[in-house]
Parts: sequence; C-alpha cells; structure tokens
Amino acid sequence: MGIVANPIGFDDEKALRTPNRVLQRNTGSTRNSPKVQSDVMDSSLLDMESDAVFRVRGVTKIYPMGEVSVHALRGVDLDLYAGEFVVILGASGSGKSTLLNILGGLDVPTAGSVYFRDHDLTRADEDERTYYRRDHVGFVFQFYNLIAGLTAYENVALVADIAKAPLPPIEALRLVGLEERKDHYPSQLSGGEQQRIAIARAIGKRPDVLLCDEPTGALDVKTGVIVLDAIANVNRQLGTLTVVITHNASIAQMADRVISMKDGRISAIERNSNQIPASQLVW
Repeated sequence: MGIVANPIGFDDEKALRTPNRVLQRNTGSTRNSPKVQSDVMDSSLLDMESDAVFRVRGVTKIYPMGEVSVHALRGVDLDLYAGEFVVILGASGSGKSTLLNILGGLDVPTAGSVYFRDHDLTRADEDERTYYRRDHVGFVFQFYNLIAGLTAYENVALVADIAKAPLPPIEALRLVGLEERKDHYPSQLSGGEQQRIAIARAIGKRPDVLLCDEPTGALDVKTGVIVLDAIANVNRQLGTLTVVITHNASIAQMADRVISMKDGRISAIERNSNQIPASQLVW
C-alpha cells in the first residue's frame, strides 16, 4: 500500500504523535512577511522555524477556468505555531479560503511547499492527505453539517471511531458549554448551538490544528460572539493551533496574530499585544 512506502512517512506514529510544545501566547513569527506591523519581538523568538507546525514557502495556486487562469495564491510565505490563535483576514477572493484548504490537506498548491512539522504535504498523495486530515486536523465550516438523526452527543461521538486518542464526547461538549444539551437533536438547537456542536465534533479527535472557515458567517452578532468565545476557549484549554478565516475585521482583535490577504498575497502581518475577548467585540 502506498502509505507504507511514502517518503514523507505519514504512517510514522512516533513522528506524528510527538506532542506539540505549546508556545507562550503572542510569540508568532513575522519572518518572510511582505509588511509587518508589530511591536518589537524578543530576539529569541525570531528563529523559530524548527518549531513551526506549518511552514509555507512560495505557495502559488492557479485554477484553470477554460481559457482563463485564476491566480488564487501568488507566492505565500508563512509560519504558524502551536498554541497560536491566528486570524486570516481578507475580502472575498483574497485567497484566504484557498490557503486554509491547502493547510487542511483539502487542496494542493500549484507550486511551492507546505510542511506540517517535518512532513511535506505537497508530496503526499490522496490517501496520505486523508490520514493527515483524519488524525491531525479539525475543521469548522460556515454551515454546521451535523447529522440530523443523531443527538449532539452522537454527532460528537462519531470521531471516536476514527480518532486514535479522542476526547470523551461529553468533555468536548463541556469545552463549548453544551454538555447539558447532549441529548438534543440538531433541529432542537439554535444556529449558534449547532455551530458549537460542530466545534465539539472537530476537537473530539484532539487535533493538532483547528481550521475555521467563516465560523460566524451564518450567525447574528450575539450568537457569533458565543461561538467565537467557544473557539477561543478550545485554543486556551487544549493549546490547539487555531486558524480562523474571516472578512470581519472586528474578529481580528481576538487574535495573537492577524494575517491580512489581498489578491492572493499576504499584505500585512500584525501581532496583537492585547487581545480583546469575544464578549467585547463590536461589529
């Protein structure tokens, strides 16, 4: 089977299951940034490449559309670290969703390299990317994709069948504040509650990375704040690298680092010295 022979070794249990060293908040690297708006960083934090969960170098993505080629990404360089809360900010068409999909192994770049720890995702085949997504990545999308015929608990428990060291489903529900709703079906839950169940399901596998694609896009402001608070709590409690993409600049105030994108490029990286909790956001 291709997994055994693969040079990047996604079947290497020891290499992939080495626990992340959770870094102190606000220590994201600003290396290779085209424009950096940040306070002065401790020099000991400037050479952290070997500690990166993701190292993205020169990533380009081109989608052929008939006689036209759409350049979704144009030479992106980026490092992301364990324990960070990162917001990727940009308008529709800026390339943020394409970048998130590549980080999550849902898509591959046209050119450039993407390393997850010491493993080159750009050399992985589809089976290996499936193993990577299964074992290491939790996804939260704008729409909840819950199974209507299963309770909240059962929706979260689904990951126990595929994860190697899952969280108890009730613990995942507790982290998003919904343990008391465990026996309710999606139709009995509000939109915000359904999204929090989706977050609990995503973290049930104990992922190294939580990728959130416009998680408040379908919610009103009050409900969106509750969902963002749940995501931030997961980041604090589990130390999971958390990446949220959004067009909403207010949400960026929660982040350790804000990565702004425009026309398929990173236009700025800003490090927040004082994050604002979700309850204080206004948009």
